[in-house]
Amino acid sequence: MNVHPIEFRYFSDEMKNIFTEEAKLQNWLTVEAALARAHARLGHIPKSAAGEISRKAALKHVKLQRVKAIEDKIHHDLMAMVKALTEACGKSAGKYVHLGATSYDIEDTALALQLSSAIAVILRQVDKMEEILIKLAQKTKRLVCVGRTHGQHAVPTTYGLKFSIYACEFQRHLERLAEARKRIMVGQMTGAVGTQASFGKNAQKLQKLVMDDLGLKPVFVSNQVIQRDRHAEVVFCLALVAATAEKIAKEIRNLQRTEIGELCEPFGAGQVGSSTMPQKRNPHKSERICSLARIIRAQIMPALENISLEHERDLTNSAAERVIFPEAFILTDYVLRQLQEILGRLFISEENIRRNLALTGGMIMSERVMLELVERGMGRQEAHELLRRAAGEAFTAGKPFRAVLLDNKRIMAFLKAKDLDRCLNPESYIGTAVAQVERVGGELQRRKACRL
Repeated sequence: MNVHPIEFRYFSDEMKNIFTEEAKLQNWLTVEAALARAHARLGHIPKSAAGEISRKAALKHVKLQRVKAIEDKIHHDLMAMVKALTEACGKSAGKYVHLGATSYDIEDTALALQLSSAIAVILRQVDKMEEILIKLAQKTKRLVCVGRTHGQHAVPTTYGLKFSIYACEFQRHLERLAEARKRIMVGQMTGAVGTQASFGKNAQKLQKLVMDDLGLKPVFVSNQVIQRDRHAEVVFCLALVAATAEKIAKEIRNLQRTEIGELCEPFGAGQVGSSTMPQKRNPHKSERICSLARIIRAQIMPALENISLEHERDLTNSAAERVIFPEAFILTDYVLRQLQEILGRLFISEENIRRNLALTGGMIMSERVMLELVERGMGRQEAHELLRRAAGEAFTAGKPFRAVLLDNKRIMAFLKAKDLDRCLNPESYIGTAVAQVERVGGELQRRKACRL
């Protein structure tokens, strides 16, 4: 019976399969096999024994059901795996299973394999997000819309600039994740408290052989566990990715409001928005992203608290990590896939964008008029005050802003009507927005080419 929504609702098969019990067990077995091969190469155990351990270190020989049955008796999951693998290998090879290792030599090294695979999936999804946003930015680079600060109309901007900002944010996430992946792709064979005493005089060679076999780097130094600042960094990177996804989803939600109506997430022909209000087109996918981002961010605190283990280690990180990593990765992956779906079929209403640009009757262009007055000789502070008063009059009296300005003799002493109309045109005041979008697109595509 499924209980957690990441099992049946908020997941992709690709990411969920990385965190199944079977996948975790196979990672443990993979590390045990690499350890046996390293021992054999150094002459610690017979090569035939290492070969047998390597052959039997697979789910078809070591069944999850058998491991669980052993764990029910001994109450130690890693040792249950060791016993099950030993059974599968028989007496001659089985006696060399787990030689010299402590539990977290296996678990933390296997965790590095698991998290590396999971980060690779997230990296692909973030890369797709960047690509989608670059295309949207190019498509809308000249689509002028009203900019909003403090929830109020400010000055014009473009949708292309909005999407370019998001694309750059995902580019930074790519860089952070790639760096975090380097730091998480380390394993250890250091024994009970990190001294490597149980591995003998060739301990460092053995550790390197194991990690080379697995495609990992040997940890530089550790105690019984790999230090949890590495893992906390990964979780923090996921939270940052989720925060950007939430930022975009929140913008879509706000711009989909009935009174604004500039954007709308996809809505299928047979889709239902409300169980009682047939007309509703709720931005439920965007709301879901915002909701799940809260859960992803919530994993940061326990990940940070896992850093301060007692002495050479305690077990307080273990139970928390069984929750933190699957939730953070599976939900981040799901959120990114949902956002890709939304943006891939995003509806943009140019009609409503134009309507909202004109909603204040030209008041969003007051800065443009102010600067024109300054250019023609008026003091900046005087121009600001004149336009502030004019905007207040237009707002209070319900007059068109243009009409108020035309009636102002002081302002019109510097401008002609045609100059005013030019200044009140939103498309005349987007600065370098188009050039910025083009520069961002070119730079991000260049960086993408370098990654390939």
